[in-house]
Amino acid sequence: MTNLNRSAVKANTYTERIIQFGEGNFLRAFANWMIHEMNKQANFDGGVVAVQPINQGLIKMLDDQDGLYTLYLNGIKNGKAISEHEIIDCIQRGINPYENHTDYLAVAENPDLRFMISNTTEAGISYNGDDQLEDAPQSSFPGKLTALLYKRFQTFGGASDKGLILIPCELIDNNGENLKRIILQYADDWKLGAEFVEWINEDNIFCNTLVDRIVPGYPRDKMDAITAELGYKDNLVVEGEQFHLWVIEGPASVKEEIPAEMCGLNIVFTDNQEPYRTRKVRILNGAHTSLVPVGYLYGIDKVRESLEDEVVGKFLKDAIFSEICPTLDLSKQELEQFSNDVLDRFRNPYLEHALMSISLNSTSKYKTRVLPSVLEYIKRKNENPKHLLFSLASLIAFYKGERGDEKHVVKDDQSVLDFFATQWAKGDAASVVKATLKNTAFWGTDLTQFEGLEETVTNSLESIITNGMKATLKAFIK
Repeated sequence: MTNLNRSAVKANTYTERIIQFGEGNFLRAFANWMIHEMNKQANFDGGVVAVQPINQGLIKMLDDQDGLYTLYLNGIKNGKAISEHEIIDCIQRGINPYENHTDYLAVAENPDLRFMISNTTEAGISYNGDDQLEDAPQSSFPGKLTALLYKRFQTFGGASDKGLILIPCELIDNNGENLKRIILQYADDWKLGAEFVEWINEDNIFCNTLVDRIVPGYPRDKMDAITAELGYKDNLVVEGEQFHLWVIEGPASVKEEIPAEMCGLNIVFTDNQEPYRTRKVRILNGAHTSLVPVGYLYGIDKVRESLEDEVVGKFLKDAIFSEICPTLDLSKQELEQFSNDVLDRFRNPYLEHALMSISLNSTSKYKTRVLPSVLEYIKRKNENPKHLLFSLASLIAFYKGERGDEKHVVKDDQSVLDFFATQWAKGDAASVVKATLKNTAFWGTDLTQFEGLEETVTNSLESIITNGMKATLKAFIK
C-alpha cells in the first residue's frame, strides 16, 4: 500500500511564512488545520516550517511524509454527528535543531517569515539560566526562539518590518507576555544590546491566547480500519473534535493579517482575552464539575449519557443558562452560542468521557470553576443559585464514597479525603454541610456567612441521603 507523501497525492506548496515550535497532535489538529482552511479559502499562502522543540519528536516521521497528514474531525456540526477527514498540506518541511542547527537558524534569514506559533506544553515557556547564545541549540524553547530572533535582527539590520507576530498556544495565563519576558531576560543575560531589546519591544507583537479543541490524538486502536478507508498508510493520522476556539489578544493589526473571518473560523481577536477565559472556565469547566457528582450519583457513568438523560440533562442546562450565564459580562448571544456549543461537545458520540475520570480533585475544581459563579450570582441577584448549590450538596454526598449499594473510590488530596472521612463518620448531613462550608482551606472563605446557603445545601443533601439521588433530582427539577 502507498505511503502518504507528496509523490503519492496532490498537495499544494506555500510560501514559508510561519515558524512553528511543536509538531504534536494538538497543533496539527488545531492551528495547522486553521492555516490549511485559510490557505484554501482566502489565499493566505501560509507555509509552515515545523521545529522540533525537544530532542525527541516527530520531525523525521513528518519529513518522511513531506509534511502531510490526515486529520479526522469528529463531533456535532450544525446539529448533526459528523466524521470527516482531509489531508492537511500547510507544513512544508520540518527541522530538528538538535541535528540541523544551521538549517534552524537559517529560517531567521527568510524575508517572508511573519508568524511564530508554538505549543511546547505548559512547562515549555520557562527560563533556563544555563542557556547560552552559543548553544546549538539552547535547551529551552524561549532560548531557541531568542537566538532565532537575534539572528533575524542581525540579518535585516533591525528592520522594523521584519519583526514577527508571535502566537504561543501553551496553556498558561498570559502566555505571550510570559514568553516576551523570558526573551528579554535572555537578551539581558546574553548582552544582546539595547537596539535588539528595542526591536523586540517595538517591532514584534506578542499575543496572549486561549485555545480550545479536544484532540484525542493518534487513533491507534482504529488504524487498520482507517488505513483501509484512506487507501494509503499515514503514520501521523490525528483526530480532533469539530468544535474549535482560538482567542488571540493583540492589537487590531493582527486581525488584518489573519483572514479568519472570511473562512468562518472561530478565531476571536480582542484586546482583552479575560472575559473569554472566564467564560470557558465558568461554562465549559464549570458545567463539567457541576455535572459530575449529580450525574454519577444518579446512576450515569458518561458525560454524553448525562446529556441524553431527560432529568440530568435538564438540570445541567438550567444550571448553565439560568445561573452561570447571568454571572458573565459578554453579550447574551455570545454566551448562549458558547453554551450550546458546550452542550454539543458533551453530546459528541465520538468521544466518551467517563464522569469518574473527570472527578479528580473535585473540591478544588468546584472552588475555581463553580464557586465564582455562585458568589457572583448571589451578588447580582441577592438570592442563592439553587442548581449550583444542589451540585455542591451532591459533591459532599459524592465524597461519602457510596452510590446506592456500590462503593466508589474518590481521588483527591489525602487531606481532603481525610476531612470527608472524618465528617461522614459522624453520619449527620447537617453537621457535614456545616463543617464543609466553614472549611476556608477549601473555599478561601466561610460559606456559612451567606444567608440561606447552608440551609439550601443541607436540605438537598438530606434528601439525597434519605431518598436517593434519582427521586431527589426528579423532584428538584419540577
